Amino acid sequence: MQDALGCPQSLLVFGATSEIALATVRRLSSRLHTAVLAARNPDQLRGLVEELRAQGVARVEPVAFDATDTGGHDELVNDVFDRFGDIDVALLAFGVLGQQDELERHGEMAVALNVVNYVGAVSVTVPLAQRMREQGHGTVVVLSSVAGERARRSNFVYGASKAGLDAFAQGLGDSLAGTGVRVMIVRPGFVHTTMTAGLEPAPLATTPDEVADAIARGLARRAEIVWVPGVLRFAMSALRHLPRPIFRKLPL
Repeated sequence: MQDALGCPQSLLVFGATSEIALATVRRLSSRLHTAVLAARNPDQLRGLVEELRAQGVARVEPVAFDATDTGGHDELVNDVFDRFGDIDVALLAFGVLGQQDELERHGEMAVALNVVNYVGAVSVTVPLAQRMREQGHGTVVVLSSVAGERARRSNFVYGASKAGLDAFAQGLGDSLAGTGVRVMIVRPGFVHTTMTAGLEPAPLATTPDEVADAIARGLARRAEIVWVPGVLRFAMSALRHLPRPIFRKLPL
């Protein structure tokens, strides 16, 4: 169970090698006794595993996770819960950005991106939510994006995948009302990471550490939607309601 300060004592992370995931695990580590770190290449987590164990996290285990292996997600989730018991917080932090010019020209690439960002996320979240229903508590933290608020021509394939994920997470949260299980949607703007290296930063750009801090604060106050930075809530509301003829003229 989360403690009196809203901090989780057990954490499951999908996409644990991402910079936002790493920052979030470190931000929450002081009160953890269990950390299950799922990633496509668990060997890349050796440093983090040693770091967490040195900090006193009693149970730390990396596990293999492939977002595209949708047929194995039920088994993976059930195995984690069967072996580690209750999970307070599960963070979905995996995803790919892709290059818009290539995604527009190659359908298989656009599909592959959506399989990771949307289909894979839905596939792993359904059994995850079910196990949390059975334990009667828990929070699913879904890393969405402001790109999903309104598809922009510069990244509409990625934006569409995040829009689908965001809508799914909202509906899931509504369906879980009264069960003791919550969904927290995190909508960062441009984040300075390896994935965005070389791209022109958008206004109000942020960092993995700032996203991690926002996630921790959101958990403490039992938030449903977290914007990073917070001012994006108002900026995106205005952008979302712009008439399409005006929206198309913007350099987005």
